[in-house]
Amino acid sequence: MMSEVQFSADEIARAYERLIERFVTWAQEQDDIRAAVVIGSRARTDHPADEWADLDVLVGITDPQRFLATPDWVAHVAPYWLTFTEPTGTGEGMERRVLFEGGLDVDFALVPADVVGQMVEAGPHPDVADIVRRGVRIVLDKDDLLVQLVAGAPEPPLPQPPTQAEFLNVVSDFWYHAPWTAKHLRRGELWWAKGCCDAYMKGLLRQMLEWHARATHGRDHDTWMRGRFLEEWADPRAVAALSAAFAHYDEADVWRALFVTMDLFHWVAAETAERLGYPYPAEAKAHATELVRLLYETDSQRPE
Repeated sequence: MMSEVQFSADEIARAYERLIERFVTWAQEQDDIRAAVVIGSRARTDHPADEWADLDVLVGITDPQRFLATPDWVAHVAPYWLTFTEPTGTGEGMERRVLFEGGLDVDFALVPADVVGQMVEAGPHPDVADIVRRGVRIVLDKDDLLVQLVAGAPEPPLPQPPTQAEFLNVVSDFWYHAPWTAKHLRRGELWWAKGCCDAYMKGLLRQMLEWHARATHGRDHDTWMRGRFLEEWADPRAVAALSAAFAHYDEADVWRALFVTMDLFHWVAAETAERLGYPYPAEAKAHATELVRLLYETDSQRPE
């Protein structure tokens, strides 16, 4: 079965097109499926799909729950290996993800059809306008709603810089969790400490990198979403430092990565504050850093 998997970009692109055709053919006969649009890299001209890209399909449907509750309908599209449901990237809806035979992975984001109609009347949400801006391909539109939605979607507004309160909240959140991580290391909770250092704190770092990039290059500097193409839009100094900012599942290495992450966040946040004209809470940072250092130096279990 695995011999069916292809890694040629052209072959994979054709396989996805056949999958789209099969989905549309089946969906045409389903009264509750009203619309479908391809989004993401397989509809974009900027950073278009390569051989590793998946397929993202927004489906306008009268009863999303029925399609979320059971995977039976997936087999009508094509043979598949596995499927599951999870929240969409924005967390505002649900999607069914499918790994089809041959290794083709598809995200079906299931949107109530009446929501599409509401957006046509009231105007699309900024996130939807951004999706349209990046490129969409309508493959099914029984009620002509998607055509109206795409035609009426305005250019999304440029991102606003953070307010001083928003900036301070992220900085304080980060420096709160630095000693929090150190304390869990001292307790021996390696999984918990590593998760905070390499997931939660990195999320705050990613947010600061976005603000830093736009404060440096202008509000129209494209930082994509949730770290996509970070290696292209973030400060090259930060990108270079990231290679040392993640840890192995090892206590000494989590300590090391924590200090690297703290140093990296500090200069990125300090530069961002200067460019935005905001005060930087240097005293709070100093207290948090001193506490982490003290916890580290008094760790009798730490290898020398």
